[in-house]
Amino acid sequence: MKILIAVRSKEYSSPTLDVGMNISRYLRASTTIVDVGEKVSEISSKDIKLANEIMDSWDLDRPGIDVLEWAYDYLVDNKFIDQQDEGEVFPKNLLVHHGERRAELLLKGSVVKNLRLILRNGDIVDELRDEVQTYQYDVTIIGDSGRRKMVLEIVRYIDSSIFLINNFTPKKIYKILLAVDDSPGTRKALRYGVRIAKAFGIDVTLLTISKNKKFGEVQKKASKHAETMMRRSGISAKIIMETGDPVKTIIKTAGQDHIIIMGESRRSPLKKLFLGSKPLNVMKLSQTPVLIVK
Repeated sequence: MKILIAVRSKEYSSPTLDVGMNISRYLRASTTIVDVGEKVSEISSKDIKLANEIMDSWDLDRPGIDVLEWAYDYLVDNKFIDQQDEGEVFPKNLLVHHGERRAELLLKGSVVKNLRLILRNGDIVDELRDEVQTYQYDVTIIGDSGRRKMVLEIVRYIDSSIFLINNFTPKKIYKILLAVDDSPGTRKALRYGVRIAKAFGIDVTLLTISKNKKFGEVQKKASKHAETMMRRSGISAKIIMETGDPVKTIIKTAGQDHIIIMGESRRSPLKKLFLGSKPLNVMKLSQTPVLIVK
């Protein structure tokens, strides 16, 4: 599995790194940390020249480099990576360019297996989309810096699953809220639910919603199948059957102590654009982390 963790600032990114690296460590995934900075054309020619050279210090104030260096130090300090397990090391700091808008940051003495630090320059949605499409990530993990409209654009236009780390408190005990129906999206979401529940050692709430007061056999069967899958995976799961508006019910049930996991909407791209979708509307309104599985 390949995981992309998008960081933007030291202020908002520690919860994003906590969640992303816990999942990555459990899955032994290949992980890339990316910062999308301002367009290269907006950076002085002097800084560009320096960025292309070997750097012995961080006197260079190119946007994003300080954030990536901070992210690496954060992983070391919180024991997500072990410097003693490093392979070959670089004698000097390097910024290796892969095209005009993408560069890999190689810190002096800091090569760690399955971890890359990437600096991109340009529009954040365009750059993340290009990164995901080019390097085929399975999950993109992003923080909520208050720009929810931008987050929704990322969900719409990026092909990987999207995990929004919204109001996440590392020491808080969460449960997973899995929205269950009979769709292919739910079947994919269940597999991710198992992985995340095991990564964090938490229980699962399986929520099935009917817009009317009756639940069909298909809905009941889907809930039972989900519960059986969790039980066989060694995960404690509880089934809840509710009636009402799906988005409002999910938000209410989740509260602020669940991580919501939903499959991608079955609506056509055109309908999703003009009418939205349940996952997008949940992500728009939620006050807790949300994973939309694609």
